Amino acid sequence: MLTVAASRTTPTGWTLRAVVSAHTVAIAGQPVFAGVYLSGDFDSLRWHAVGADVATTLGYLQAIAAIVVWVRLRQSWPFLATTAVVAAETVQYFAGLDGALWLHLPLGVTTIAALVVQFIAVWRRPLLRREARDA
Repeated sequence: MLTVAASRTTPTGWTLRAVVSAHTVAIAGQPVFAGVYLSGDFDSLRWHAVGADVATTLGYLQAIAAIVVWVRLRQSWPFLATTAVVAAETVQYFAGLDGALWLHLPLGVTTIAALVVQFIAVWRRPLLRREARDA
């Protein structure tokens, strides 16, 4: 049986939650900026580009936080999920720069969906340190 103290998320877990939350908010704005651009407001492309820089940077910060969670809390799933999201986001970023909309748009939708799932996962239950298994 877990005690109340043992069921609380650690500061490392809270850091990951904060970064995933900020990343989710940043990436959610991207389709809005793209939509405004596609409706004829060509200045919105600059906002979309700035948003891409912010979201990508937050993705890399999330990867660092996930590594810390893996090392300190012995939970690898946040790192594995983050690696998949960041890899897709990086490919999507460069596809957008290259104008490859056939890849940029569907990969963007997939990346947003994956990040929302990860957001739910990190907030759903406490991020606790797992004890080392006996060898």
